[in-house]
Formats: sequence, structure tokens, C-alpha cells
Amino acid sequence: MEHGNGWARDIYGVFKAHEIAIVSYVPDAGHRELIALCEADDAIRVVPLTTEEEGVALAAGAHLGGRRAALLMQSSGVGNCVNMFSLITACDFPFLTLVTMRGEFGEFNPWQVPMGQAVPATLAAMGLIAQRAADPDEVGEVVDGAARLAFHSSRGVAVLLAQRMIGAKRFTEGR
Repeated sequence: MEHGNGWARDIYGVFKAHEIAIVSYVPDAGHRELIALCEADDAIRVVPLTTEEEGVALAAGAHLGGRRAALLMQSSGVGNCVNMFSLITACDFPFLTLVTMRGEFGEFNPWQVPMGQAVPATLAAMGLIAQRAADPDEVGEVVDGAARLAFHSSRGVAVLLAQRMIGAKRFTEGR
């Protein structure tokens, strides 16, 4: 399969290096290429979710079973997870999430703006450490550092993938 962005391959390489065995997601165009790479790897179990907070519980279960997990979500999903984020601190387990941002650069949908703007403060309020990747050349390094922090310190860490890097979605009439 041909993949159009190097940063998805870089993240996949980090997942392999850190032995991430479970990747969960709610379908999102920003993560499409990374999901495809993970689905093509028999060593990674890819789990589609109905809602993002299921991924927090899945990461807790993976940790209890001696496995590492990552949750892929869009910035609007952070709002869905607020209550479940308390599980990370209360139960002291590592948590890694990659968040494709909306409500930033070139956003067409006003519904996405409030949560997109609130993501860093929301994560901080819930005790997660947020790190931002805005340049495709830095994504692998940022995700690697976040994975090290999460898995070696049993902390919740989120990597925010900037909307400008991913590309702003466009509204097209008739679609």
C-alpha cells in the first residue's frame, strides 16, 4: 500500500520500537494511513471503537495484561474522554494517545473550534501531559519521547498532531 505522508510511517516505527501491541481508534481521516499500517501488521491488534473513552479502558486492560496500547483520536474525542481520564491517574497506568487536531488552521466547521481550542487545557486539567507536533519532520521524535514518558513513568501522555500539518478538511457541497 502506498502511503502519502512520512509522519504516519514514523509513528508506526515508534509503535514497533516500543512494542505497542494494541492500537484503538474511532475512524478519523487524519489517522487513516497510520491505521492502515497497523492493520497490515499481524503483531498489532487494531481495535475500532464506538467512542473514544473505550480506548482508555482498553489501554488499562492492556497494561494489566502486560501489553502496551495506544489510542488514536480526533480532538473532539478528548471531550468524550474527560471522565475516563481519571482512571489513568487513579489506577497509575501508562497511557499514550495521538490526537489529530481540529478547530485550528483553516477549520471550516465552527462546531470543531471550541473543543479544538480547549484540548490542551482539558488534558492538563485531567493530569495528562500534552506534547505538540506541528512539523512532519519532528513527529517521530515527539511520539518517541511521549511513548518513553508514558511507558517509563506510568503517566498519561497525549501527542497533539497539528491541523496545519495534517491538512485542514474542506467542506464541499454535494458531499
